Amino acid sequence: MRTIVRRRAVRAALLTAVAATGLTTAPAFAQAAPTGPGGQVPSPATQVDTAANPEAQVPQGAVQPIEEATDGAQPTQDIVVTGIRASLQSATNAKRNSVAFGDSIFAEDIGKLPATNLAETLNRIPGVRLNRDISGEGTQVSIRGLGPSFSKVLLNGTQFAVASDGGTNGSGGGNREVDLDFFPSELFTRLDVAKTPTASTLEGGIAGTVNLRNARPFDKPGTHLTVVAQGAYTDSNDKVGPRGALVASHTFGDTFGILVGVAGVRQKTRIDGYDTVGFTDANLPVCAAGQATNCPNPGGNGFSFASTVPANVGRGLVTGAPVDLAATSGLPLSQLATALLPRLGRPTLTEGTRERISAIGAVEWRPSDSLHFALDGIWAKSKRDYLRSNMNWQVRNSGPGTSPQSTGGMVPFDVKVDANNVVTSGIFANSSFFSENSLFNQDTEFWNVTPSASWKPTDRVKVDLSANWGKSTFFREQPTFGFQTAPNSGVEVNYDNTTDSPQPLITPNRDLGDPNLGWQWYRANVQNVRRKTETKGAHLDVYVGDDTVNVKFGAAYDEAQRSIRAYDNSPAFQRAVCGDPCTGTVGSVPNSALAQYLLRTPIDNFGHLSRGSFGVTSFIVPDLDALQRATNYAQFRDTAPETRGSVTGSPTGDIDETVWGGYAEVNGTSQLFGRELRANAGVRYTYTRQKVVGPSQIGTAIVDITARSNYVEVLPSANISYDVLQNLKLRFAVSKSMTRPDAGSVLPGVTFSDPSAQIASAGNPQLEPYTSDNIDVGGEFYTGGAGYIGVALFRKSINGFTATVQQQTPFADLNIPLDSLQSTQRQALLDRAASSGLAPGAVPITVNRPVNLNNLVIKGVEATWNQPLDFAVKGLGFQANGTHITQSSDTGLVAPGVPKWGYNVQGYYENYGLSLSLNYVWQGGVIAANPPQNNLNVPIEADARGQLDLSAGYQLPFINKALRLTLDVLNITNEPIRTTIGYDNAPYNVFYPGRQVLFGVRASF
Repeated sequence: MRTIVRRRAVRAALLTAVAATGLTTAPAFAQAAPTGPGGQVPSPATQVDTAANPEAQVPQGAVQPIEEATDGAQPTQDIVVTGIRASLQSATNAKRNSVAFGDSIFAEDIGKLPATNLAETLNRIPGVRLNRDISGEGTQVSIRGLGPSFSKVLLNGTQFAVASDGGTNGSGGGNREVDLDFFPSELFTRLDVAKTPTASTLEGGIAGTVNLRNARPFDKPGTHLTVVAQGAYTDSNDKVGPRGALVASHTFGDTFGILVGVAGVRQKTRIDGYDTVGFTDANLPVCAAGQATNCPNPGGNGFSFASTVPANVGRGLVTGAPVDLAATSGLPLSQLATALLPRLGRPTLTEGTRERISAIGAVEWRPSDSLHFALDGIWAKSKRDYLRSNMNWQVRNSGPGTSPQSTGGMVPFDVKVDANNVVTSGIFANSSFFSENSLFNQDTEFWNVTPSASWKPTDRVKVDLSANWGKSTFFREQPTFGFQTAPNSGVEVNYDNTTDSPQPLITPNRDLGDPNLGWQWYRANVQNVRRKTETKGAHLDVYVGDDTVNVKFGAAYDEAQRSIRAYDNSPAFQRAVCGDPCTGTVGSVPNSALAQYLLRTPIDNFGHLSRGSFGVTSFIVPDLDALQRATNYAQFRDTAPETRGSVTGSPTGDIDETVWGGYAEVNGTSQLFGRELRANAGVRYTYTRQKVVGPSQIGTAIVDITARSNYVEVLPSANISYDVLQNLKLRFAVSKSMTRPDAGSVLPGVTFSDPSAQIASAGNPQLEPYTSDNIDVGGEFYTGGAGYIGVALFRKSINGFTATVQQQTPFADLNIPLDSLQSTQRQALLDRAASSGLAPGAVPITVNRPVNLNNLVIKGVEATWNQPLDFAVKGLGFQANGTHITQSSDTGLVAPGVPKWGYNVQGYYENYGLSLSLNYVWQGGVIAANPPQNNLNVPIEADARGQLDLSAGYQLPFINKALRLTLDVLNITNEPIRTTIGYDNAPYNVFYPGRQVLFGVRASF
């Protein structure tokens, strides 16, 4: 950003000398009412005032003072700082001028980082961790270890919500978190991350508050046009997709300005990967010598080995004869019973198209120096159309049973296990595969309008008023078509988990890409999800005083409505297509006709980016268009009735939340031992009224049940900064903050996303909001210009933190009629009941349920070093930051997603029209979900991961330097995204998003 501020000659000369030492500080008004992450997250009106009154505050672009000769006695001299260095200088100034703990990123930084969206941009801030979709793109941010729902994300100082569903696979979300991949970086000029609250900060972010500030016309007065045109190449599919942005602005003198912008992307996506949905062991009773009945079963009972030899096993075994499992496997039965295998070891291919278009509009009107108005609006629409195809090795539920999918059980040969009893190799005869093909057609739309006004009737009084109104809708259709190899058809698997690759080799003895292999129907589902959010509010802020002492007080009203509803027509669809149960002997597409609707996967290089083989390299996929026409799919989709659980397993229902808030805050500046002492103290009061409506099944009817709750919180806070030396600033903060439970967590009801009905998810409308007592200590040493070294120590003691725990619950206690389950779920439950000798209602179900922990303590330290290296090479510099976090709780459970270690290193060079930025972000391994998992007392853990990105640009020396060539390379080293279940050689899933190269031109006029 290039900004010019004019001053009288004498004053400019003094300020320029100060700027040259790198010790520029904000003027008095900025100290009293900061607009960075420190004093408060700025309201839109405050930001308008900043742009309107350059005499009162350092501009938001990174610019140092400029002098102007007004009397003819002095020549005019411009001092302009631009580019990466400009943005870093602005970020350093914002940090230094804030009372509280926080960080900012400015427009030039956003434009020149290798970032495809705002989440990627925020990833470089210390203490900020990125949640990535399986495509590798960042979607949500976590601050200081706590998950995305613990960060309050604001748009121009006001709350908003996006009705998204958790990324490519639609894994579900509570909607308190915000998917930031919805917002292109080209349309925003400033991001603020406040890590300690003030009374004037909207409540809701125990971890921190992120404020997104879109571009406005007076950010850059005059007439301007910026055009970005790029091609985005991904080596996963060898395709190039277009990306572009257009931003135009014009100001009419000093009174009126208008800005419009649009950005869009269309990209082909492909992700090769491996998935398991967990590990399991066998239902294998182990009898002691002389014991014939009531033999104990040491395993988790996820499947059963064959008790008699199935047909077509071969290997010298006689069909129908008893199987000596100890002899065939080579393991004692006690060890075989606890040998761990993937429930569904499956290579997975996700292919499709992602489109997004976003538009902003901003108007500023300044009829006088004391009165300013602004109107900000944003609209965005996203469309994801994916087909995810899994080729599942069917370990889960394999064994004797009465369902059409029953195989009679596998026969293990030459099985080897490690010290943790994880199977490292073996041959499994009479195996079965089923091809699972799910569409993820997702449409999301969002708009938000924020009018604001700022009035300064006197030099000592300022009034800010803002309002906001936003809506978002989401719809996902997700039909699933599943096909199985014929039972007892001689399929055998060679399982090899000894190669040290991220995933094991699952190698069948048959060509799974052959449409004529004898495939049969497994299941057919029709499931839809609709989400809606609406937010609206009004905020009033009054400022009275001056830079020495001032008082700020205000009030806020915020209302948020969230709705998650699911629709399922699977029983009727499956009956029409293949029968119920799905035998394929009846229906519109019988097994005998299936081959004509199946294709070999159209790719010939599956797994080409992986760091090891998958074993399976080719498999069938359906001809979806032909299959949907033949099954009359569209009619079943459009007439699907409401159900109480979505396909993702997340609860459904509606939540209305209304919050009234008020605050009072005192800011002051004084001298202590000749050095500046700045303080901020206040208290925020909030009253929350919540109504939860959840569908519950009574008999065959779906009935909405309503629960209401009200609660009050009083949230005090204090922040102090002190200049111990001219270049050394110390900080101290204490506060109480709160976060409300995830919207999805408080919805009642039990839902099954597991086709085998072994695992269910339950909401908990009794969840309480959680509060945190916070202490922060730290400071910075400023080395000159944009350089500084900073350290921050923090402690959060969180009461009532919510974690998901697993409980074994008899099916009858879930209050779910057996007939309400899908046919495959119902049959799987009946088979487990028969094999275990239990009544169906007594079959244990693993239920994931959120609960309030008594206490969770998170402690951490952040260190940052930003340093220009002009003394060595002009234009050279680096940034480095690291975070260390520890946590403990009364129950031993921990907050998922908290890395113990993380760091970010960026080197940059900018000179002679060339800019280079090389950025490496590393996050340590984390616990993604607490134990137990699949009846095993182990957690799901995400591997440590580092990502190297490059951003480069060159300003062409002609056309008034209006054109800049750009090149961004993301994930240069092709790092996978991997999680494990308990042990490193037990991969839960592995995805290979590949590298992405963005190349193009940026033109500014």
